[in-house]
Amino acid sequence: MKFIVSSSSLLKQLATINGVVSTNPIVPILENFLFQLDGNTLTVTASDLQTVMVTEIEVESTDKDAVAIPAKLLLDTLRGLPEQPITLKIDTETFGTEIISNNGRYKLSGENPIDFPKIPSVSRSMHVELTARSLGEAIGNTIFATSTDDLRPAMTGVYLQLTAQNATFVATDGHRLIRYRRSDIKSDSDSSMIIPRKALNLLKSSLPADDTLVKAEFSPSNAFFSFANIKMICRLIDERYPDYENAIPTNNPNTLTINRLDLLNSLKRIAIYSNRTTHQIRLKMQVNELMISAEDLDYSNEADEKLMCEFNGDDMEIGFNAKFLIEMLTNLDAKTVTFELSAPNRAGLLLPAEKNENEDILMLVMPVMLNTYA
Repeated sequence: MKFIVSSSSLLKQLATINGVVSTNPIVPILENFLFQLDGNTLTVTASDLQTVMVTEIEVESTDKDAVAIPAKLLLDTLRGLPEQPITLKIDTETFGTEIISNNGRYKLSGENPIDFPKIPSVSRSMHVELTARSLGEAIGNTIFATSTDDLRPAMTGVYLQLTAQNATFVATDGHRLIRYRRSDIKSDSDSSMIIPRKALNLLKSSLPADDTLVKAEFSPSNAFFSFANIKMICRLIDERYPDYENAIPTNNPNTLTINRLDLLNSLKRIAIYSNRTTHQIRLKMQVNELMISAEDLDYSNEADEKLMCEFNGDDMEIGFNAKFLIEMLTNLDAKTVTFELSAPNRAGLLLPAEKNENEDILMLVMPVMLNTYA
């Protein structure tokens, strides 16, 4: 088995799917890329049993065969080579692989491709088509709020609800909740699923930032995404998602409207002085004025700032985790944001003051109990 390919194009495609490869996989064969050659089409597969990514590359060849090649060794070799045509020769009996470049030869031992796990087939029950841009925005606006607690597996992924009217993406870690809805993604039939965080991170990093069409297909146990020359298959999280709608407060008479960047930059400065464990900051709101303060009693550090804002409601003080607020504000791109609040011990809602076409985003954050400092 032999083929010729551009070193940089091979490296680019392998780097796209390399995130799937685990450094210490359960099955040793998963440290390899599966190369399948069929004439001038080379199909490369990476898998960790839960997620599979596949890419196709055009090469010069007339052969048809397969081999598993160590991913790290191959990538490290390609990264060190300047752009040039390289030849890969594989002994199909021993699976020994030789890379021949303009100024050198590199031999590495491959493995039997028969040991590589089979790719799940598309036994789809439904499918939708959407743009890479809208899918990337949906992932980017939700994935940061997923939980890292493996004891609550449902919350370690993003919940996707598809209807004939829209698609709703939901993420929560118990302290904050993001509901991101798009009216330009629709499905003929209603369906819902939980997509794992790792798969979505890999998908987001490989999606082009344009309107490339992405085909998403779903079976009861797997999700299939395909665009350009990339395919990704991931196992869905088979758990019941929390009833997130009931967590969203509906009666919030106190509203604070403020410039997003002014608030974000102020929080970043004040957070430096907050407790290193709780990251607690205090928001004190009154007519047209917001006081942001933090104190770390362990080190006698404190800071406060005053910002102009538009506040309607009763004067109130509420505490939040600064890290959560900073992350949420960073992920919004609105010029102005609105806080909707009811009481210091109830969840607050953070919303963009101006809405983008086809999208609706709601961010919920739980308060923290305020320390009783003056």
